[in-house]
Amino acid sequence: MLDGRDVVVINSCAVTNGAVKQTRTAIRRARRARPDAMLAVTGCAAQIDPASFAAMPEVDRVIGNGEKLLPEAWASSDALIVGDMARLTEIAPHLAIAVDQARAFVEVQNGCDHRCTFCAIPFGRGPSRSAPAGAVIEAIERVVAAGKNEVVLTGVDLTSYGHDLPGSPTLGSLVERILVRVPSLPRLRLSSIDAPEIDGRLFELLTQEARVMPHLHLSLQAGDDMILKRMKRRHSRADAVRLVERLKTARPELAIGADLIAGFPTEDGAMAANSLALIDDCDIVHAHIFPYSPRAGTPAARMPQVDLELRRERAATLRSASARRKAAWLDSLMGTEQQILVEAPGNRGHSTGFADFRLDQNHRTGDIISVTITKDHLFGHAA
Repeated sequence: MLDGRDVVVINSCAVTNGAVKQTRTAIRRARRARPDAMLAVTGCAAQIDPASFAAMPEVDRVIGNGEKLLPEAWASSDALIVGDMARLTEIAPHLAIAVDQARAFVEVQNGCDHRCTFCAIPFGRGPSRSAPAGAVIEAIERVVAAGKNEVVLTGVDLTSYGHDLPGSPTLGSLVERILVRVPSLPRLRLSSIDAPEIDGRLFELLTQEARVMPHLHLSLQAGDDMILKRMKRRHSRADAVRLVERLKTARPELAIGADLIAGFPTEDGAMAANSLALIDDCDIVHAHIFPYSPRAGTPAARMPQVDLELRRERAATLRSASARRKAAWLDSLMGTEQQILVEAPGNRGHSTGFADFRLDQNHRTGDIISVTITKDHLFGHAA
């Protein structure tokens, strides 16, 4: 409660126009459900466009990303408390850990120094900044002592970790320190990373260290060189294909995920076909696909746009191809023994490669169990 009133907080997302629309819907729904509560909006969409949220009659307060964890911001009576994210130089230490029932997510980096032409996130998150390795290790030690068997390192631009810290440590050096300092941690997983920033040390850990999960989600975005240039990405199509070939040669069981945008401005049929072929060329079994969404203030929003229905059609084609690739991958796991992290409600879980399986009986959430995979473990298969 705040000043005797219940508080409802809506944490907004700005990654697409659809996400912003969903935030507005959630605000209106929350106000109808809690008419007497103090309703505050924070997060990236609120940071980027605070005035539009402050103008909503349902909203009492807008608090920026840089202020949302400051007690004084919540104690203030100001309706609009949004600072300049570009001035932030440190990661908030109390943001370092979030726990669900099965695993812990440890934030080691926030913000981004790159300016991809389609992305508004740097305006909402600020410059890249890293958590000191000591604080990260202490957080992981706490969650492991509390019984968590898997930790996921997260960040907006995870592979940029460390350049702002003394000595400029890398993500690879951080992973190595975690493995040495927390020997009781069974599973360490990385969230989305940028392919050009995988250095030699990180490559070795990803391919040779059993406690680092064989699952890599790459921020690829497209499979056509001209579109990648217009996105202002820092890799070529050949770079992505070559990286995956090297990774899977060194560790064949490694499962590849990727972000792909369908219908980026100026994308023609041949360019779309190159992105479609990337799913097979990079053996993408965990695809995050969405149609391009123009974000105000970004260079891509001023480029010639692809028709919305065509964007949606191309996204559907990509999803169909990725579903086929994933089904073939899951079929290849039949008869193999997989180590499954049990997730709530105890009858499902994920393998080391992040395959989602159902279990034939309930187990304790958070435990790691060994399962010989059959088709009965696949979702959608009639038992």
